[in-house]
Amino acid sequence: MQMNFHRKLPIPKEVKAEFPLTKEMEDIKAQRDESIRAIFEGASDKFILVIGPCSADHSEPVLEYISRLRRIQEQVEDKILIIPRIYTNKPRTTGQGYKGMLHQPDPEAKPDMYKGIIAIRELHLAALRDYGFSCADEMLYPENYRYLSDLLSYVAVGARSVENQQHRLVASGLECPVGMKNPTGGDLSVMMNSIVASQSSHTFLYRGWEVTSEGNPYAHAILRGYVDYTGRNVSNYHYEDLLRVMELYQKLNLANPSVIVDTNHNNSGKQYLEQIRIAKDIVYSRNQNDSIKRLVKGLMIESYLEDDAQSANEHVFGKSITDPCLGWEKTEQLILDIADKL
Repeated sequence: MQMNFHRKLPIPKEVKAEFPLTKEMEDIKAQRDESIRAIFEGASDKFILVIGPCSADHSEPVLEYISRLRRIQEQVEDKILIIPRIYTNKPRTTGQGYKGMLHQPDPEAKPDMYKGIIAIRELHLAALRDYGFSCADEMLYPENYRYLSDLLSYVAVGARSVENQQHRLVASGLECPVGMKNPTGGDLSVMMNSIVASQSSHTFLYRGWEVTSEGNPYAHAILRGYVDYTGRNVSNYHYEDLLRVMELYQKLNLANPSVIVDTNHNNSGKQYLEQIRIAKDIVYSRNQNDSIKRLVKGLMIESYLEDDAQSANEHVFGKSITDPCLGWEKTEQLILDIADKL
């Protein structure tokens, strides 16, 4: 077994200095961070939508999508706070396939991690500078978080990573809300343990430093469904599931008990059109029970410019190259419907 070391990549401090935020961008992000924290604290009753492509592939369609989100955000800003998904790392079940823009800024070209680091920072910068959106990304690689730490307003830890010690420890030192997904096998105790760890203080090794964290009071649960021992998709967004998570929170006495529901993945059985029904079902559950309303802070939805996903030999602008997504027409109508029912 052998690893070949190709080149030393720039550290996050160097990349941030080369591609900095302006004072105006810093102020916009600070305002958004405050608004998002208020929702998780229960001081605001706005509803969060973490929404966007399964994975960012090319900058142009992603920014076109975000420009449309900007317009719809202005229509629903009294009820909904939109956090665009710019997911630049793609976890792969078998390790094969497209691993995201960080690895391949051009999906048609060979991996280039240096160009990838620059590409993902420039994309997040453009979303903030041109459209006033600080965005969400998945923390697939904890050591890479610092390349975007001044830009992200929301971070998710995936179902395959949530049991990992390093993910939990790094999450405990982040300044933005971190969603801990239930694992692929569905054990909610694993998810809750990850929240306990992320809300606690730690001393640990990070990027060659001994660091301490104070704990992240905004670490919370993401329900995304799971696969049972027979390989069957099982959803966990129903009214009874939400009550169960509420009970688990009450036993642990954690800060800011919160749930974001992922409407795709195993909750939808990866049937992307089911996201519309699931989203409305969750809003209905909130409207039936004030405790659930306080617990469920928002939804995670996979959506892009075009419906579904494209095959390897297609080249459709704004159509997912990974998991199927809702197209824009259905997305826009769903956001308006959610706002109407909140």
